[in-house]
Amino acid sequence: MIYMKRQTIAALDQQIELIKRELQNVGPMRPGSLSKQYRLPQQQVGPFYQLSYTHQMKGHTRYVRPQFVSEISQQIAEYKKFKDLTSRWVTLAIARSQLAMKLAVEA
Repeated sequence: MIYMKRQTIAALDQQIELIKRELQNVGPMRPGSLSKQYRLPQQQVGPFYQLSYTHQMKGHTRYVRPQFVSEISQQIAEYKKFKDLTSRWVTLAIARSQLAMKLAVEA
């Protein structure tokens, strides 16, 4: 039983290492969501892009010029990737910690 738990800890460590490597490849990022708005919504006249995000517990809204929409969209996607990877890392770290404590008690 202890051998199986050690194998599981090793598997968790391996998954964590893969996540760390993936994090090294995360490019420029920024939080938020990008939406297309209209100055006159009923007639869909005067389109503009708006970036909304929260940073340090404060909400922010920024206008984005059309030529930067693609770049900002990519940065938002990179941020989502970063958040997903770190969330997975924390989940694995919690599982590893619990398993290590259980193993220490049983030894």
